[in-house]
Amino acid sequence: MLASTHVPSVFTGSADAVALVVLLSEFAMLRAPLLRSQIRLYSFQSFAVTGLAVIVAATRNLNELFIIAGFSFVLKVVLVPGIIMRLLRDSRVDLVGSHRLGVASMVLLAIVISVFGIFVVGSLPIHSQSLPTPALGLAMAIILVSFLLVILRSDVVSQAVGFFSLENGVSVASLVVAAGLPLIVEVAFLFDLLVAVVVFGVLMRVHHNRTKTLSTSVLDRLRG
Repeated sequence: MLASTHVPSVFTGSADAVALVVLLSEFAMLRAPLLRSQIRLYSFQSFAVTGLAVIVAATRNLNELFIIAGFSFVLKVVLVPGIIMRLLRDSRVDLVGSHRLGVASMVLLAIVISVFGIFVVGSLPIHSQSLPTPALGLAMAIILVSFLLVILRSDVVSQAVGFFSLENGVSVASLVVAAGLPLIVEVAFLFDLLVAVVVFGVLMRVHHNRTKTLSTSVLDRLRG
């Protein structure tokens, strides 16, 4: 008798596909030559994370997740990109700052750390009731590549986008391991993001007004 093969369900395939799209959008941010392109990619990535939350809410009967998805859409898909775009219009800067590695080297390094994160998390004995467990490995890869974006880019907008997209990776991970968190806890996470947006917005404006650039290379003078 032939051994039966396990065929993934539509839900499992859809969830893994959306998580993969979120990771690929992170790669696109890493190599994007324009700041506005990074912001649009962040908006698209946030939309994908919101869609993933809706899928989980609909299939697992977690009605509170619909509310979280609504807050997430307004804040991360509309409000945050709109604020940063407004700051860019005022500064009239669009090209990303210098980076410490070439684009090909950055992408190759991102692939390496993504594979590392996926395999390390995949080896952990974690079983999810809301999302397929491989999505957790993809979430870890998103977080690691976000750190890479923050470290290797030398402009304040790219670093802010990297920090915001890191929160998207954390959101995907929370949907895997704790999709049923109380509503107040989920809202608190989004409130933290809103505070970070305000802080980064003030930092971008003050930094540009003083240096007439968004590059953080001038801050190297502060090192002892």
